[in-house]
Amino acid sequence: MHTLCGVTFPDFHRAPNIADNPEVYERENEAIDPDGPLWRELRARADWAGRTILDLGCGTGFWLPRYAADAGEVIGVEPDPDLLARARERGVVRPGAVRPGSAEHIPLADASVDVVHARFAYFFPPDCEPGLAEVRRVLKPGGRLVVIDNDLRHGEFADLLAASPWASAQGAADTTDAWWREREAERTEVMSAWRCRDAAELEAVLRIEFPGDVVDGWVRANPGRRELSYGYVLFTVTA
Repeated sequence: MHTLCGVTFPDFHRAPNIADNPEVYERENEAIDPDGPLWRELRARADWAGRTILDLGCGTGFWLPRYAADAGEVIGVEPDPDLLARARERGVVRPGAVRPGSAEHIPLADASVDVVHARFAYFFPPDCEPGLAEVRRVLKPGGRLVVIDNDLRHGEFADLLAASPWASAQGAADTTDAWWREREAERTEVMSAWRCRDAAELEAVLRIEFPGDVVDGWVRANPGRRELSYGYVLFTVTA
């Protein structure tokens, strides 16, 4: 539980990968989806051009400039006060558009948002019904939530997740798929990659996501690699 500006966010769990290593996490974000299949699919699921988009759990605000390039309005919501401060410092959206809040407590009016993106934030079934209800509240009729999740079955990143005890909080693929299917979500797989500037950068990024022994084994087996395959699953819910 976390309290910020007098508001309590009972669903907030500090994410050490980004909170402890924001600069390395920036490099991770830069490496994501170098050839664009993820972003193309996000557009296909729910285009935000000229519309109001909410980045729920926006972290340091890395993706806000990309949304702001053609969205009508961009809003970021983040419960971690340190990350919230960094997001506000980007200065790419209007003052007040980056706000303290969480999935269970979105500081927006009913039916005020066209598109919500949640990228590896909060939605780890089966215990996330309150956040989904809150997202449905702020979506306009016909608006869409797109949850960007890891594909736990396909890609080299999925293999690392399977080897890592740190990933247990993300649950099992079958449980996640069943939970979203019961809520009539569309499920879309996207195979992409991480591509870093060099092998040292990729290793540094991996070390904020996985235990040292898991990374050591991968680096030994893949000397000099600066790229790995990365599968995503998108879950799309229409209001």
